[in-house]
Amino acid sequence: MSQNVDAQMLEQIKAAGTLLARLRVVFNAALETLGQRCLEHGRLSNRLLDTQQVTSFEVAWAGAELLASETAIAALTPDSHPLDAQLALIFTVDAVIAIFDRLDIIHTEIGVDQAVMGELRGAAEWQRLRQAAGSAEALQAAGAGVVQAQGLAGEIALGEPHALARDSFRRFAAEVVAPQAEAIHRQDLTVPESLLQPMREMGVFGLAIPEKHGGSAPNDHEDTLLMVVVTEALSEGSLAAAGSLITRPEILTRALLAGGTDKQKAHWLPRLAAGDPLCAIAMTEPDYGSDLAACQLKGVRVDGGWRLNGAKSWCTFAGKAGVLMVVTRTDPDRQLGHKGLSVLLAEKPSFDTHEFEVRQEGGGRLTGRAIPTIGYRGMHSFDLSFEDYFVPDANVVGGETGLGKGFYFALAGMVGGRMQTSARACGVMRAALRAAVRYTQDRRVFGAPLSEFALTQAKLARMAARLAACRRLAYTVAGIVDQGQGRMEASLVKLLACRSAEWVTREALQLHGGMGYAEETPASRYFVDARVLSIFEGAEETLALKVVARSLMERALGIAIQEA
Repeated sequence: MSQNVDAQMLEQIKAAGTLLARLRVVFNAALETLGQRCLEHGRLSNRLLDTQQVTSFEVAWAGAELLASETAIAALTPDSHPLDAQLALIFTVDAVIAIFDRLDIIHTEIGVDQAVMGELRGAAEWQRLRQAAGSAEALQAAGAGVVQAQGLAGEIALGEPHALARDSFRRFAAEVVAPQAEAIHRQDLTVPESLLQPMREMGVFGLAIPEKHGGSAPNDHEDTLLMVVVTEALSEGSLAAAGSLITRPEILTRALLAGGTDKQKAHWLPRLAAGDPLCAIAMTEPDYGSDLAACQLKGVRVDGGWRLNGAKSWCTFAGKAGVLMVVTRTDPDRQLGHKGLSVLLAEKPSFDTHEFEVRQEGGGRLTGRAIPTIGYRGMHSFDLSFEDYFVPDANVVGGETGLGKGFYFALAGMVGGRMQTSARACGVMRAALRAAVRYTQDRRVFGAPLSEFALTQAKLARMAARLAACRRLAYTVAGIVDQGQGRMEASLVKLLACRSAEWVTREALQLHGGMGYAEETPASRYFVDARVLSIFEGAEETLALKVVARSLMERALGIAIQEA
């Protein structure tokens, strides 16, 4: 096969670009119409937005699929590998079919004439593209290419430093993480020092921390791409036992860089970079889920600091962590909402157990209990109970001037956390796709390898296409985040990649047949691990409604994007 796209494929790429441009115009018009319905006093109204939740959810997903398709097609050149072009075109065909259906729903709800959709569905470039890239023949050819490549789809050219990091951490994931992953999952173990210490030595926990504070990030700019590359590589070995370890120091680091005092940065960042202490993020509460602004854990000022009372839930790695980043209501006036929140750093001993209790000399108490889960084992997510737990004034992020600004410090951290989660999803998808390719080559049914059947090839092609599109989008958005922007795009790629990981791991399990349902094959672990991705770091419903759809409407209307 030629290593460059031919003239016929270039025409398909051109047709895809033309179609997507037309879709973008229609989509933006729908955004503006919907946004106008939700305006009140020149700003989007939460009350009116809540009346459009179903429509807004479709808007967010259509926006994610459209941006992913545009990004995948825009990356293609005459020098692209034919398989990369095939996969981008396959993803685009599948995405456009979904976008058509979503726009039908949106147009019906906002009362727009459906004639424009009829024109797009009948457009010559769409008919040509649908036949060329979405036919059974095209899917089989691409699937055969994915098998030949052993599932190494969607590879992206990187500069030397990032390529070296990717290769190094992929080796570590394959040689050190993967051999321990099954035991950690099946025996519900805490991530052992046999993984943590090598990662400390490789500088994993300091990737977001500037060099002047003991990390490996540049002093004058962020390197989100490096974080994405390393996270993806580690997640291929194990989501819970390796890929997620960076997320917590990433969130706390960004919060400290956004609001911490110079003294706090000098004290905490070198220690976080060294992985001593490990940290956990305590945001979610039992009754409020992803609604961070409704946080009720109370901090009461006392001599020298604060006493914390209340509960947190789904605090991942809280047992092993030596410090908890706790979003706390420090102003008793609940009507202040997010403006009454602060970030406090609660220190504690490290525990390997599934339950722990800490008693302070002054009578404070903190208890934690690991929540039994179907997957994502190793780090464990804890229910926490604070009873008069003391945190000194020195551990209020930003000091006295940081009081009431905790919501914004937490948001600064969450952008990185969502980028990392998209990378984690890509790593799990890559592992699942490669496992599926290997198994279908080895497994013989009806006298032939499973990988030679047309339906298998079509499944593998679509799996690889989705992985490639999500990887391309994640890497592209990383560059936007490094420019100090991209809060919406980070949420958008998290939305798409995490749902995609659920589907790709489901297909991988299905291709394994009965063995996919057995715990002795990694495919079952990939499947149950992937399911958590759409829930944490912002549930997909919250991201879709509160961040993606809202931001898209604000942009369409040309009004300032709100942070709340």
